[in-house]
Amino acid sequence: MAHLNQRRSENVSGDFYVDSTCIDCDTCRWMTPEVFHEAGDQSAVYHQPANEKERLRAMQALLSCPTASIGTVEKPADIKAVQQSIPIAIAANVYHCGYHAESSYGAASYLIQRPEGNVMVDSPRFAPPLVKRLEEMGGVRYLFLTHRDDVADHQKFHQHFGCERILHSDEINNGTREVEIKLSGQKSVQLAPDLLIIPVPGHTRGHTVLLYDETFLFTGDHLAWSDDWGHLIAFRYACWYSWAELTRSMQKLANYSFEWVLPGHGRRYHTDRETMRQQMERCIQWMESQKGDRP
Repeated sequence: MAHLNQRRSENVSGDFYVDSTCIDCDTCRWMTPEVFHEAGDQSAVYHQPANEKERLRAMQALLSCPTASIGTVEKPADIKAVQQSIPIAIAANVYHCGYHAESSYGAASYLIQRPEGNVMVDSPRFAPPLVKRLEEMGGVRYLFLTHRDDVADHQKFHQHFGCERILHSDEINNGTREVEIKLSGQKSVQLAPDLLIIPVPGHTRGHTVLLYDETFLFTGDHLAWSDDWGHLIAFRYACWYSWAELTRSMQKLANYSFEWVLPGHGRRYHTDRETMRQQMERCIQWMESQKGDRP
């Protein structure tokens, strides 16, 4: 819960504010860039919501902040309506779950709503309003975990929904040793006709991504859009296993066709397939120019 007495001086005056507990995870800035921006090494409000749409988006960011560092001076009367708006529709039957977890450093998680059973990609916080909405949307059949960093409250979701968790064996530790489906090796796995799991070692040894309907690529910490660079990137300074291996994985991934990049960290990217192919080639060229395995 944000505290008014810890309100950052960088906030403009008004109802919404960010306090000094912010961990600079970027969540509020990409969710609601018209309200939040970076100020120093933390976020701050630079523009108070001016209409109902901006307020809804700011409130969604408030609920999604992993450290509860966003607050309002006035008690929000619309909190229940905002809770009902999460998960947030992205496109077709794909949603952003919100409620980011501090243990995952604010990583985004997603929901694919399918008649054959819903798939959650990486784990958000086990927040009661989110759990209720997930129940209304059909529950969770699979909980796909891209890698060890963003597992958050996976155990609670498994216990509540009975979902089968999926994680590569190279990523398993004491907290995930009981996952139901343990992947192995470097061959892609066709989980269902519309769900393809692709191993992409590099960020971590057993990192995998999920391609849904040959359109939506859920990339964890493997691939994301960078506003600073102006193109798709891998995380050069957060590569915990091998940059050379990550580059090879990116080259393999470039052979697939998709329209969306939906990462755990970093920014989303959506374009046509040809532009995406070009962006992947540009990303690989950039990666090859970054010499050495670690900074």
